Amino acid sequence: MASGSVFNARKPMERLLHSRGIHKLLLTKKSTFLSSSRRDFASSSFVKSYNSSTTRTYGHCRHFSTLLDTQPTKSSATASKDSVSIDNTHGSDNDNKGTSPTKRRKLSEVPISDVLKAKHTLRWVEPVICQSATVKEAVEVCIEGSLSGMMVIDRAANIDSSRERGKVAGLLTSRDLLRIMSAGFKEGQSPDKIMNKTVLDFMTPINQVIYARPEETIGMCRTLMAKLGVKCLPVLSNGRVEGLITARDMSDFGLEAKDRGGKKTFLKHVSARVGLSSNTSMAEPPEYLQAHLALQQTPVFANVGVAEIPNPFKSHRNVGINRRDFGPDEVADDPDLSEDAYFVANVELPDENGKGKRNVLYAGVADGVGSWREFGVDPKEFSHRLMEECENILQEASSEVGGLKKGDEKFRRMITPAEVMKQAYERVKSDNIIGSSTACIALFDGCRHQLHFSNLGDCGIIVLRHIDSSVAGALKRNRVTRREERQSDLRVAFVSQQQLRSFNHPYQLGWTGEDIDSEESTSFKNAADSCTTSIHIRRGDIILMATDGLFDNVDIDDIAKISLKWEQDNGFIKGGDIIERQKRWSKGESMTLQSVEQISDLTKRLCDLARENSLDSSIDSPFAILAKENDIMWSGGMPDDCTIIGFHVVGKSSKEDMFEVSELSDDNDS
Repeated sequence: MASGSVFNARKPMERLLHSRGIHKLLLTKKSTFLSSSRRDFASSSFVKSYNSSTTRTYGHCRHFSTLLDTQPTKSSATASKDSVSIDNTHGSDNDNKGTSPTKRRKLSEVPISDVLKAKHTLRWVEPVICQSATVKEAVEVCIEGSLSGMMVIDRAANIDSSRERGKVAGLLTSRDLLRIMSAGFKEGQSPDKIMNKTVLDFMTPINQVIYARPEETIGMCRTLMAKLGVKCLPVLSNGRVEGLITARDMSDFGLEAKDRGGKKTFLKHVSARVGLSSNTSMAEPPEYLQAHLALQQTPVFANVGVAEIPNPFKSHRNVGINRRDFGPDEVADDPDLSEDAYFVANVELPDENGKGKRNVLYAGVADGVGSWREFGVDPKEFSHRLMEECENILQEASSEVGGLKKGDEKFRRMITPAEVMKQAYERVKSDNIIGSSTACIALFDGCRHQLHFSNLGDCGIIVLRHIDSSVAGALKRNRVTRREERQSDLRVAFVSQQQLRSFNHPYQLGWTGEDIDSEESTSFKNAADSCTTSIHIRRGDIILMATDGLFDNVDIDDIAKISLKWEQDNGFIKGGDIIERQKRWSKGESMTLQSVEQISDLTKRLCDLARENSLDSSIDSPFAILAKENDIMWSGGMPDDCTIIGFHVVGKSSKEDMFEVSELSDDNDS
């Protein structure tokens, strides 16, 4: 990171080290402190981010503190409901000008405090449940109160007489209740056992609850809920939860009472839509999806390539902030200098019912936190050991499969990425390895066409996919470039969320030599705090898992361009047309062997571009753009270690393709 008074944090870090102890430090990815405005709900923070993808996580986004611009709006929290323009297509920028008290506003511009007030005026239901309540009691409260979520409270933890309702301990949603029951049924538990579980064990902890402010608008809250896939938002004001807001509450706010009831409304909107005929059936899948659905009957495989490169200004002696600080030596290219680490493991594990075995592909990357170098700790030791233990855990699980006895359920299921991360973290701590690291671990499930992953910090995963822009599928069409001008339909299908406390200060797995209270730790998290989700994958997809050395220096659109060029150079795609690829697949030509040989070339191209951009002081890299958005002057790239694992999803395994080639060769010889 560039030198200068703004970024020189060595002396403040030394003072803080002596005054408060090492465990109180804000450990940034680089040896710097970079300030940013924060938004706290019991140690949870919100900042800006260039990552604008949508990720649906399990639970109430319990694994992720989002990165959004959440500056308060200028809309008055006491605006009259009568001034709202219900039709969002009406009104203009001029509607909000002037001093008239009856000025019209778009529904998206209404503060949620108005929505909450209207909701409570129509019907008051206290959205709370005691933390000792059972699942059965929670279900009853949800149904009786028509609630999508409830605040879990500790009635025994009253702070003072003004808070007799109890201290908030977390959040429980109706979706959480369904997951509890589903998990119990899968494990063969009796209905009584499931319904008698306490909600305390399954709620979203208070320090992971995503919330909204009263002055924020409907439009902002809708965006927040859509990005995170959450059903409801607590509204926090002066340290108290004023209520819960749902998407339905925001939609209902635009309707007057007369629009909800009466003969006219029923005849106009309801009567013609009541009841289905006895001959109603489900439609066939759309024609443009039928070819893909046919492929789902067979498994897909992933060919894996890896490339890594160290910080260009790193040597065995030290790390330079820039070229002037580093000196005249050649830039570094020895991967052993990198603080990044990775693993790729193809192991044999039993399937879910324990009756069969199948090969499963796991992979992971980790990025050691460079700030530890200032305290005499090698930053790469923690990250390298973490990835090493991940692989050890999987190899041990695979070796124990053969010794399973009937009724032994320990290894009767797949090991989730979050479980791998948790066990590896515990092993690293038990060996007293000092340091911290971000981490991302993924499981490629070719049988179910799924990629499961857990990401903690600012590593990430992106999925690139070819789509037919002439149809509307799961992805939005490219509406910026005219169709006749497009070179291809390779689109960014998925971008994982990243987790940061503030700019350049990601969530981390870490160990200082002693246990730290979660409220005291500013950076350290557990595997349970990771963003854990699953995404659907298709044959032909390109999946890239990387540390922030890639995402800080190469724009996602440029990553897509490099990937398309790689596909074209190797004949996987001719021009930008996927029709020829479909014809090739229909003939059984998978080009798997070429994919095996060339996938590493793609990761190397991306690593080289990341290195090139990191040394260019004239560009506006993603890191520089985000720094400026957080009031930090930065230009050019961000010199850093970079590790990339690439997956090319194909229809045949490399072993199967090699067998076919060998068989063809034998026929020719005869």
